[in-house]
Amino acid sequence: MKRINYKQIKHWSLIIIVLINFIIYYSVYAESREGMLRVTFLNVGQGDAVFIESPNGNQMLIDSGPDKNILNALGRVMPFYDRSIDFVISTHPDQDHIGGLPEVFKNYSVNEYFTNGMISETGTFKEVEQEIIDNNIDTGVLREGEIIDFGDGVLLKILYPNLPPEGKDTNEYSIVAKLFYGDSSFILTGDAPTDVLDFLANTDGINLKSDVLKVAHHGSKNSLSPEFLSAVSPEYSIISASLDNSFGHPHKEIVDALNDVKTNILETFNNGDIIFSTDGGGVVVR
Repeated sequence: MKRINYKQIKHWSLIIIVLINFIIYYSVYAESREGMLRVTFLNVGQGDAVFIESPNGNQMLIDSGPDKNILNALGRVMPFYDRSIDFVISTHPDQDHIGGLPEVFKNYSVNEYFTNGMISETGTFKEVEQEIIDNNIDTGVLREGEIIDFGDGVLLKILYPNLPPEGKDTNEYSIVAKLFYGDSSFILTGDAPTDVLDFLANTDGINLKSDVLKVAHHGSKNSLSPEFLSAVSPEYSIISASLDNSFGHPHKEIVDALNDVKTNILETFNNGDIIFSTDGGGVVVR
């Protein structure tokens, strides 16, 4: 009489369960992505990270938060079998925006990496540079007017900076961009200060109108101007910060200004990951 090998049955049963889950996950994921642009403001603590996925599956990560927790955040919005990201942008080389990049480059295949052209003497910046070399990642510098084409009508237009960086104020040259899909759009401001936002409002205010505003610099005192806010006139405003952070972000006057224009304020420290989806005809948040 042949004895039943329960260990082997358990082994193959586990493999079958994993395969079934994979098929179900992939089917649901692919179906939910069809025809939709998805933009997620990741909860990475006191920092910024925005994950974008176009209807055709092209992906972009803008900033990476302060540390390796970006990997947990990406795991919440990317299927476990997806180990590549088409584009990565760092808006400027501050720790709370590039701190997670070394781990991203170690764990994901990245096709192209873009910056504002600033360099830094920090250990994190040097580690990022080394990972770029080790992984043979193509790099580029972004300037006003340049466009990254995701395909299927999704475009990221760079609004700022308009000149090569000078001096040591990293926020002053933070990349500001507008993401388009049909009639839906998002303004992504990095840590741009008020003078930059005023410049944009005064030079191109008519084209700033957007459904969603990522409030600059985590809602610091220097993160909004009346002219800029009026030009964008967002339905939703996102503040990316950690709970009870030492900087006091978001500042009360910024929250008051957002409330005055009756925009819907969403905060990563309260809402966690903030996920928008759109077919180009208006945004839906969940």
